[in-house]
Amino acid sequence: MNMNEKNLINVLITGANGFIGKNLCIALEEMKGISVQAFTRHHTLEELEQFLDKADVIYHLAGVNRVKDSEMEFVQGNVELTKKMTEVLQKLNRKPTIVMSSTTQATNNTPYGKSKKTAEEILEKYAQETKADNVFIYRLTNVFGKWGKPNYNSVVATFCYNIARGLGIEVHDPLKELELVYIDDVVKEFKNHIIRLNQESGQIINQVAPTYKITLQKLADQIYEFRNMRHHLTMADLSNPFTKALYSTYLSYLEQNDFAYDLDMKKDHRGSLVEILKSEHLGQIFISTSHQGVMRGNHYHHTKVEKFCVIKGKANIKLRHILSDEVISYVVAGDKIRIVDIPPGYTHSLENIGESELIVLFWANEIFDPDRPDTYFEEVENE
Repeated sequence: MNMNEKNLINVLITGANGFIGKNLCIALEEMKGISVQAFTRHHTLEELEQFLDKADVIYHLAGVNRVKDSEMEFVQGNVELTKKMTEVLQKLNRKPTIVMSSTTQATNNTPYGKSKKTAEEILEKYAQETKADNVFIYRLTNVFGKWGKPNYNSVVATFCYNIARGLGIEVHDPLKELELVYIDDVVKEFKNHIIRLNQESGQIINQVAPTYKITLQKLADQIYEFRNMRHHLTMADLSNPFTKALYSTYLSYLEQNDFAYDLDMKKDHRGSLVEILKSEHLGQIFISTSHQGVMRGNHYHHTKVEKFCVIKGKANIKLRHILSDEVISYVVAGDKIRIVDIPPGYTHSLENIGESELIVLFWANEIFDPDRPDTYFEEVENE
């Protein structure tokens, strides 16, 4: 969006310090031509009126979904601010685009649900009276992602926070199914109202897609798997969009002194080998170091294939089809990164021919199984 200063879009976000608000503020500030004004509980109603007088787009995210003392807190947090906001806009005769976050619980009979439904009705009435076609209410299901508050925003936040810290969790109803929506998908949908600012029209009640369904027990099991990955190194299937989003969410709850973890380094007279990452879908990645003059390999595989990449030093990679006497040689060095593919049925070796330690990154298309290694020793160069 290319805009000069005089065409700045003024955006007001209520509840800007909340879970969705923080993520949305950052995303909007990354856009060009946007001026973001945050409204939080520390501002006065007089300041709110000043903000409303300038706003081209309002994201009304302020609300209460947990109470400390009285159910009236739901009314105060979810209803009264919405009512005040619409009254001011009508007094100012302004019709900015309004995007309000509500909840799928607005259709149930709980105090929280009823308060959100009342707030929806206030905004719908405003849209009818002002004939505004740029008012959008999103009934969000359980939102998860970075910066959610544990024991407040979602069970995902609570599980991620506790499991990352080795704390216990409670799964009262293992088979209870949750419907979840990822914060980045919510933010993307909300941003679209700025991108389509001069083309706004549509239904008032909306939802964000995609959503994901999972039971409480499977959610807990998946997050425990993320934690245990540091030990068994096997990555979950990140081709699944939900698993990918959940893993990113889990990492956001690590303590800052817990970002790094050790790997098991196996050493012998040749050098060292370290496994880095494994995947049932993508194979595994590992690194080896080799002392000067050391040769590794002299074996072949039937199904396993590999990629060799010299990171530091100089190596001579030799290959020979096991049904041929012809030896193929590739000299590769760390100052020019190249990949050497190792096809099945080729016996191969790797020799450090440099003057320093050789460091090589390897990828194999399957996780090494000591019971079925698919590795058969045969010299590349027959004497």
